[in-house]
Amino acid sequence: METVALGEEKIIGSHQKIVDYALLSECFAYPHTDLYRERVKAAHAYLSSFLPEAAKAMDLFVECVDKSTLIEIQELFLRSFDVQALTTLDIGFILFGEDYKRGQLLVHLNREHREAGNVCETELSDHLPNVLRLLPKMKDEQLRNELALKIVIPAIEKMIGEFEGKKVEKKDEVYKKHQKTVIEYSAVYRTVFQTLLQALFITLKNDFGYIPIAELLQESTNKPGIPEEGQACGSCSDDKTPNDFGGNVENELNIEQ
Repeated sequence: METVALGEEKIIGSHQKIVDYALLSECFAYPHTDLYRERVKAAHAYLSSFLPEAAKAMDLFVECVDKSTLIEIQELFLRSFDVQALTTLDIGFILFGEDYKRGQLLVHLNREHREAGNVCETELSDHLPNVLRLLPKMKDEQLRNELALKIVIPAIEKMIGEFEGKKVEKKDEVYKKHQKTVIEYSAVYRTVFQTLLQALFITLKNDFGYIPIAELLQESTNKPGIPEEGQACGSCSDDKTPNDFGGNVENELNIEQ
């Protein structure tokens, strides 16, 4: 796969260069302390040097972090990804919900994290920061590319869509109906984490390319052996079989249509 050289990228496997996703992952970690500001600025400076288009996409996010108090940043994080959230950072849930296919994905990722020595701490293996830290540590370049192209990038694309105006309004209506109240939020920065996701999306596309969902659907249609909904997937029924990240997501996209 042809990629753009970005100076201080990580060189993995058979010479494929990718950016420092461990650094970018820090922007998606809960902002416990003011150190979070420094990590965001470091990530922005890094992208400004190596991929200016991605850095520009997160300019508003950097402004928000710079102008907001730590408590305000924490509230924005929670309102984006946790309490009365717009989306979630668990990319397996983004793609598969509570379907059994998420469980299969978690099995695959657990093994990859273990083999790469990537510690997931208290979060699940499909938590976005964990997956971003995993990418540069994977020795199997083909498997890493498949994980990025058919799992991570489609999930990020879906997450970005959840920050669109009409979807945000609909979610707030549901929260107000069932929880009787909606947590206050900044009108200016309500969807600011979308810009951070857009920066990540641009970066991933630069490193791994991009397959539109329509093409994933076509690939799913032409690919034999993808199980129907409700059937077990032979390639991922236990922890000893080869990982098939693409099979999981292609099957789900086909079912959704």
